[in-house]
Amino acid sequence: MDDAAVLADYERFEFDDGRWTRPVYKRGSGPAVIVIHEMPGLHPLTVRFADRVAAAGMTVYLPSLFGKPGKEATRAYAMGEMLRAICIRREFHVWAGQGSSPIVEWLRALARKALAECGGRGVGAVGMCFTGGFALAMMTEPAVVAPVLSQPSLPLNRKGEGTGIDASPAEIACVKQRLEAEDLTVMGLRFKGDPFVPEARFAALKAQLGDRFEAIELEDADGVQDPRMAPHSVLTLHLVDEPGSPTKTVEERVIAFFKQRTAALG
Repeated sequence: MDDAAVLADYERFEFDDGRWTRPVYKRGSGPAVIVIHEMPGLHPLTVRFADRVAAAGMTVYLPSLFGKPGKEATRAYAMGEMLRAICIRREFHVWAGQGSSPIVEWLRALARKALAECGGRGVGAVGMCFTGGFALAMMTEPAVVAPVLSQPSLPLNRKGEGTGIDASPAEIACVKQRLEAEDLTVMGLRFKGDPFVPEARFAALKAQLGDRFEAIELEDADGVQDPRMAPHSVLTLHLVDEPGSPTKTVEERVIAFFKQRTAALG
């Protein structure tokens, strides 16, 4: 399948928040869920997950933030995009102490648009890997009611560190206030042996958010096995797509979380 065919069932539009313009792919009906792709880009397995969200009775929005939409993920492709994001692109903050990435403000604006277009109780959002923490910082936007942090890999840390959270203290304070006031929760996903998502990061999220943080931590053996890297991408590259597998159960739990929080009827 060529790159364009992967997104053939999606409507493409350009979204401009006044600072940045990025393409967005949209499919489905019902309340909105924003699926923010991982490195290296909007690859076919991210689209597969989005297809399943749409099939469950929701409208899925797929912003393309880097890479080529529809292109298959490879190691070389991922390394190239990662280097560009770290060294060149200014819409991303990758180091500890920098707070959330500037592109999160664009994503908040997209959430407002999605809620206005689709209705429901609010908008779901899932970030993955490089964008994993974006869904947390997006919660300063009242439209966002169902955030999922899948293998949140930022900020990057020196060896032996890893307690950083991809949000500023003010954003975290706002999130905590909303969680209590609106009876919301945040979901986090990781493989226990993933070096990009250290245990300390989830411990820090638990310490900040308490029982409002639903941590799902999988054994490495639960994911697709690849000798080139430890399991990392819970909902895409390392999902064992078989009924009853631990990762498939997590995928189903995430989709059910979106349906419940956004009031989808499908």
